[in-house]
Amino acid sequence: MLSIGPMPVFTLSERLSFPPPHLAIKEGLLAVGGDLSVQRLLLAYRSGIFPWYSEGEPILWWCPDPRLVLYPDELRISRSLRKVIKRKSFHITFDQDFEAVITGCAETKRAYGEGTWITDEMRDAYCELHRQGYAHSVEAWQDDRLAGGLYGVALGRIFFGESMFSRVSNASKVAFVTLVENLKKHKFSLIDCQVKTEHLMRFGAREIPRKMFLVQVSDAIPVFPPPWHSDL
Repeated sequence: MLSIGPMPVFTLSERLSFPPPHLAIKEGLLAVGGDLSVQRLLLAYRSGIFPWYSEGEPILWWCPDPRLVLYPDELRISRSLRKVIKRKSFHITFDQDFEAVITGCAETKRAYGEGTWITDEMRDAYCELHRQGYAHSVEAWQDDRLAGGLYGVALGRIFFGESMFSRVSNASKVAFVTLVENLKKHKFSLIDCQVKTEHLMRFGAREIPRKMFLVQVSDAIPVFPPPWHSDL
């Protein structure tokens, strides 16, 4: 184990395993190292763990407490956003250009000087997850141009949200609402939003204890979850 401050953090080996998520330090960091293979990523998500690190850092694995989640039945849509949706300003698709969406998420953060945790290694790993049917994108198009979108991982009845971006105001919001409504139709029980943001809380997301989150993940993901396909 490594020590970050006064607390120990686990170092992963080539063995395909993770330490118990409840052993994460207060900030949510659980382990360092390993790889971004499809098998490890799927094991991470079904264990309530996700990778999050910056260029030049080792791979960092997290399981924060509390956890921000959105239950599809609790989605809130503001009056102004309902007007945007009603105008049909955007054409929404699923899985039509995953690579463009994840690239857009990375480039948007760089443009605002925030840096990005979507390294080339991460982008390649999630593109492979997409090819195997587990990572999905939602695209918002305007005049045949990609105006925004989001991506994440679907396992069982849970969608693990990763990142979103907009090049046109409200594009990612409309994509997100469309995603939630589609997941609700497919009987998804939970959307993992990872950590607290005011943006997602305005949509109805709320924090729950990690222990509760891990129980819900275990209940919602079968041993061998088949890939999910939207019928949008």
